[in-house]
Amino acid sequence: MATRELDGLTAFVTGSGRGLGRVMAERLAELGANVAIHDMDETAPAKYGEFANLAEVVERLKRHGTKVTSVTGNIGDQKAVAEMKRKIEADLGDVHVLVNCAGGDIGAKGGKPNPNNALDIELDDIRVLTENNLIGTMLVCQAFVPPMKQRGGGSVINIASAAAHLGVSPEVVYSTLKAAVVHYTRCLAKELIDDGVRVNAVSPGATKTARFQATRVVDPNRMDSSKKSLNRYAEPEEIAEAVAFLAGPRARFINGQVIRVDGGFTIFPG
Repeated sequence: MATRELDGLTAFVTGSGRGLGRVMAERLAELGANVAIHDMDETAPAKYGEFANLAEVVERLKRHGTKVTSVTGNIGDQKAVAEMKRKIEADLGDVHVLVNCAGGDIGAKGGKPNPNNALDIELDDIRVLTENNLIGTMLVCQAFVPPMKQRGGGSVINIASAAAHLGVSPEVVYSTLKAAVVHYTRCLAKELIDDGVRVNAVSPGATKTARFQATRVVDPNRMDSSKKSLNRYAEPEEIAEAVAFLAGPRARFINGQVIRVDGGFTIFPG
C-alpha cells in the first residue's frame, strides 16, 4: 500500500470542503502531506450532506497524523487569495503541492445555468463560470507558484474535465473554460520548465460525488463500480489517485501533461 511519500510537504487543495476536492485532500494527507483545505465558506460542506462544516473536514483529515488548516473565500478575488496564502503559510509554511480543484458548472444564481447552451446562456452566468473555473485557477497559481519557482521545486495539478476534450452541449461554457485550463496548464509548464516546478492537469470523467448525484439524473447501469466494465461513473478515490501520483516523486519527470481519468470515455489521440 501507499508509503508516506509526501512526508514533510504542504499541499493546498482549492474546493476541498466536499466532493472530489475533499477526497483529493484526504489522499494527500494519507501520503503524509500537511494539507490546507478550502471552500467558499465554513458551511459549504453541508450543502449536499457530506459534512457539517469545514471544521469537521479538518478533524477527519487530522486522523492521518498530519497538520491540517482551512481557508475560505472566492478564488476569483485576488485579495481573498492573498489572505488564503497568508493564513496557509502562517499555519503550515510554504506550499509544495497546489491542486486547483475549485470550479464547476455553477452559475450566477448558485445552481446550473439555465439555459446552459452556447447561444442562450446568460452573460452573468458566463462571467461567474469564467471567474470560478479559469480566472480563479490563474489567480491561485499567480499567488502560490512564484515561491515554488524561487525554491526550485513544486507540483501544480489543475483539475479540468473530460468535457474539455470533446464537443458537448449543454455545459458549453463550462467545457470551454476547462479546455482553457488544459491549455493554461501547458503554457505554465512551458514557462516553468527550467525552474523545477511541474505543472500537469487531470481531466475526470463523470464521478459519483454527492453533488453529481444530487444535480442530475444518473444512469443506474453506470453506478456499480464492482463490475468489470469501465462504462461506469468513477469513484472519487479513482480521481484522487491520479492527483496523488502527479503530486509525488513517482511523477518527477512528468510535466505539461493531461491525464484523462474517465475509463476511456474520451479515447482519441491528442
